[in-house]
Amino acid sequence: MHIADFVSGSCAGACGVAVGYPLDTVKVRIQTQKQFTGVWQCAVATFSKEGVHGFFKGMSLPLITITMTSSVVFGTYRNCLQCLSQARGCGPNTKLDVFLSGLAGGIAQTLVMSPGDIVKVRLQCQTESKRKGVSMLKPKYHGPVHCLLSIIKEDGFKGLYRGVLPLMLRDGPSYATYFLTYTTICEWLTDSGEKRPNWAGVMLAGGIAGMVGWSIGTPMDVIKARLQMDGARETKRYKGFYHCITETARMEGVGVFYRSLGINCLRAFPVNMVVFFTYEVLTGFLKHAPDSGDPPRVGLE
Repeated sequence: MHIADFVSGSCAGACGVAVGYPLDTVKVRIQTQKQFTGVWQCAVATFSKEGVHGFFKGMSLPLITITMTSSVVFGTYRNCLQCLSQARGCGPNTKLDVFLSGLAGGIAQTLVMSPGDIVKVRLQCQTESKRKGVSMLKPKYHGPVHCLLSIIKEDGFKGLYRGVLPLMLRDGPSYATYFLTYTTICEWLTDSGEKRPNWAGVMLAGGIAGMVGWSIGTPMDVIKARLQMDGARETKRYKGFYHCITETARMEGVGVFYRSLGINCLRAFPVNMVVFFTYEVLTGFLKHAPDSGDPPRVGLE
């Protein structure tokens, strides 16, 4: 088993959260609250009402959980590649192997990710400010732990997995496309006679892979966020997954499913540059790669 990939994926995920969390907060608010009409308007309103803290609400728990989920994604992906290679007699992996391994990694991490994700979304959408004189309304949740316990008290442990179906439908195809895109671009950017791309190639491939992955996953991301927020403040609007899709489309049009695509892609590029750079550096170090100055390959070998 490739243990190094679990460790490297964990650290890479934490770095990615630190880089992209403010834009993630804006993204979630745009998806779930009609008072925000665009990226800039949401960012300005958040800063003026809540200060810089408003962009980092609920970050502590996701920072912990994302280290686990990212570890599961990269570890599952890498070990699935190994299993598929061994199944054909230790031959080189195909692009179908990369796609299927990414799909497995994306689905596997949702069971670990869901509890932390719903806490993150609810705290990000809590627009009441703690600053005196700004708002008469008090925040429902005092922090990540209080939010977690409140969800369990109101809905039981199953409440922590509200929105898990769209989460799986988001992350399975997204990670399959994500790893396939990254591997393909790395191949294109590898010079003739070389086995690996340079660091600039790794970062560019990671950034583009992140954008492609979110282009696939954004519609399900919208549905996931709305199901997770449903009933948090007012009466529940949605009866379930399919009702949320049809009701959202009926009330706001099909375009709402891509309302946050721009900010998702804007956030995905720098985040995944950092994620893949960190992952490749740590994996190479942990596996005692030769000091060639080039990163190891993640995909086809």
